[in-house]
This record gives sequence, C-alpha cells and structure tokens, in this order.
Amino acid sequence: MSTSLPTKPDYGVDAPAVMRNFFLIGTACLLFAIFSPHILHLGPVELNARSFYWPAGFLLAEGFLFLLYVKVGKFRHSDFMLSLHQWRGDENVLDVGCGRGLLLAGAAKRIAALSGTGHATGIDVWSNVDMGGNSSAATQRNLDLEGISKYCTLLSQPAQTMSFPDATFDVIVSNLCIHNIYDQPTRLQALHQIVRVLKPGGIALLSDYKLTSEYARELAAAGLIVEKTRGSLITTFPPLTVVIARKPM
Repeated sequence: MSTSLPTKPDYGVDAPAVMRNFFLIGTACLLFAIFSPHILHLGPVELNARSFYWPAGFLLAEGFLFLLYVKVGKFRHSDFMLSLHQWRGDENVLDVGCGRGLLLAGAAKRIAALSGTGHATGIDVWSNVDMGGNSSAATQRNLDLEGISKYCTLLSQPAQTMSFPDATFDVIVSNLCIHNIYDQPTRLQALHQIVRVLKPGGIALLSDYKLTSEYARELAAAGLIVEKTRGSLITTFPPLTVVIARKPM
C-alpha cells in the first residue's frame, strides 16, 4: 500500500512529552476532583478533593498555552527573531539546533526574496525528546516543500564542537536549543563556539525560556555587545527571551 507524501511543511511538536504530561496530569486532577468523595481521610489528614480543581485548571491551561505555541506562536516568534536583523540577501547564516528547520527556512526565504547570494546552514543532533519526529530527513523534506533547498545545508553536529572555520557566519540564530546542553561547561563551550564562528560585525540571536542571563553574561565577557528583548507573552509558552549579541568589527 502506497503512502502519500506530505504536501505541506511539518515543523513538529516541541517537547512533546512535556505537553502530553500537562494534559494527562491536568485531566487526572480534574477527574479526581469531580468523582472523588468530597472529603478524603488519609489517616489523620482530611483532604478536600475539590481543591484539585486548582492544579487541574493550572496544568490544563499550561497545556493549551503550549499547544498555542506549537500551532501559532513559534511561527510568529521565528518571524520576530528574524526581524531583529536587517537582511541584505548575502548573509551566511547558521541555525544552531535547527530541529525541523523553521528558523532555517525563514532565513533562507529572506535571502531568496532578496535574490541574494547568501546561504543558511542548520546543525542539530536531532533529538526526539526535544522535538517530536525530529530527523534530518524530516527537516530536508520541509526545506524541499518550502522551495528553498538550494539555499540550505544540513549538518549533524553538536553546538559545542562546531567544525566551521573562525568568522564564518554573518548571522547566527538559535531557539530553545542551548538549555538542552545540561552540563554547564559544555553549554559555555557551545556559546564560545558561537562567538568563534561569528564574523566581526555579525549578529547572534539566541532565544530561550531559561539561562538567557548566563548566555548574555558569557557573550558580553567574550567582547560582544549584548542586549535582550522579550517575545510575545501570549503566544510564546513558556515566555521566551531573545539575547541579541553583536560582534564588534
């Protein structure tokens, strides 16, 4: 039996286990609050089952906010990040932790729209924990469907051991990637690699929901000019901060 090929890009579900757990645990709390006896006796402790409406509401709301980000917010956030740079069309771009290629494709589209000579490179280790259905093949399929494959290259390599020469890229972008490097020395090594491969006069745009103060501090210590801005508080969940780092000429 033949399987039909996708006709539209699929940029996946970010942290699928997290969203699943919000809905599962929230639903369990809701059912417990509805169907359990009003007062439960656990030894000497009395537990009001109706109090579980509060965690149920909180967790289900978090789940729906996460779903809103997956379906709408991450596309708006990608556009917001890329709008922080004035595109010329000749940029050499690196997407660190490109996942299914949303930022990578966005950068390539901007280059193509300017009939530019630039190029966008995406690196990743394609973890399925961090992104549902993550693979280089899925990313390449998205790039093909977007019609910008000729502007893009995919490479399987970790952020902390990039193979590129010094001062290779005009623009470096990354969203919800660097915090997944749990060991701090290795995470700082990834930031140092970003500094190393960024050209003088280039810009790095690093977006995350935590550790952005660490990123900003480390990039500033390396001599970059650093500022921070926030994404939408409604459509990005968890709320995202973008570290904007410019390398002096």
